[in-house]
Amino acid sequence: MEINNPQTLAELTRQFGRYQQAIIDNDVAVLNELFWNSPHTLRYGTGENLYGHAEIAAFRGARDPNSVARVVGKTVITSYGLDAATTNIQFTRAGRTGRQSQAWIRMPEGWRIVAAHVSYMEE
Repeated sequence: MEINNPQTLAELTRQFGRYQQAIIDNDVAVLNELFWNSPHTLRYGTGENLYGHAEIAAFRGARDPNSVARVVGKTVITSYGLDAATTNIQFTRAGRTGRQSQAWIRMPEGWRIVAAHVSYMEE
């Protein structure tokens, strides 16, 4: 298995950039697009556990857009073969340090997040 195939890594990096910009802009349509539209998708957040695309989309639609601003720190993107990857970041929001991990899979419709986890570090 090839780790970090240059073309695969470039494709995923572009999609991850779209995701990060959508967070900043609170672009719910793009955020919903980039999560796999499946009941198997999950997102563990800082205060919620969401199972399935429908729960994730409902959460995104109801969230206060003023609470999403953050500064991204260290970023690690790794592809495994041509169709699987992980993305991990450290971020700061409201003076707290957090981290975000995502598993991405190339689906027929493009790269999609199949699992995500967001948490804060203990102070």
